[in-house]
Amino acid sequence: MSTSPSTDPTADSHLLGPADVRELARVLGVRPTKQRGQNFVIDANTVRRIVRAAEVRPDDVVVEVGPGLGSLTLGLLEAADRVTAVEIDPLLAQHLPATVAARMPDRADRFALVHSDAMNVTELPGPPPTALVANLPYNVAVPVLLHMLEAFPSIERTLVMVQSEVADRLAARPGNKVYGVPSVKANWYAEVKRAGAIGRNVFWPAPNVDSGLVSLVRRQPPSTTAARREVFAVVDAAFAQRRKTLRAALAGWAGSPAAAEEALAAAGIDHKLRGEALTVEQFAAIAEHRPTPA
Repeated sequence: MSTSPSTDPTADSHLLGPADVRELARVLGVRPTKQRGQNFVIDANTVRRIVRAAEVRPDDVVVEVGPGLGSLTLGLLEAADRVTAVEIDPLLAQHLPATVAARMPDRADRFALVHSDAMNVTELPGPPPTALVANLPYNVAVPVLLHMLEAFPSIERTLVMVQSEVADRLAARPGNKVYGVPSVKANWYAEVKRAGAIGRNVFWPAPNVDSGLVSLVRRQPPSTTAARREVFAVVDAAFAQRRKTLRAALAGWAGSPAAAEEALAAAGIDHKLRGEALTVEQFAAIAEHRPTPA
């Protein structure tokens, strides 16, 4: 039977507070590394806020990437039917199941741990995941997010905590100065929006940047005869030199500036525009009209 979030003020006792996180790290000999962007959440209220923002339901199967010491994992287990965590760090992966068993023994059988780089994960134990919730290091946030959405089409809802700047890029709309490759590719899979801001003091160690929450709700990709990789190739080309017009930026992709202009005309798009003005649907239309090499 699934456990719903409790309104009991003592219910936070199984979540990790600042002293719990530091003591766990000390006992395990864990020293957070900048290389892996390890900043552990130490505030139970923030954990609950993330779970609420993710709209985790009692029947959800949640996949969490980068669970660390388990702060968010425990909050997710409290709300979801089951949680599968993907952790790359061998020490953290080894000890997380024990933390779950000690803190939430009645839910331990609802938890699974996959010791792997999330970029290499193509299958998970148990039922297909319905939600993705993760605190992602900024240096790998976008590729990990896009990989998980592609690898697991059963994921309906996603909430990621990322560097504020990355959150802005993911949620940007056409015409925004930070609209770019992450914005367009995320929109291929989902409706994307900012879902809040997170300060630095809820992490240990405190990062040098603020964080943001991004919500993604799965939708059907644009209706197009072009394959996803073909559309993404146009997106990459358009933003590789983002100050150039599409005619110039897509010259390499099309074979020449003239061929690019021809493809754009066929797609009904002004060749003087720049990539930041286009929707994902328009990029898909361009991909359909790539010239055939002579």
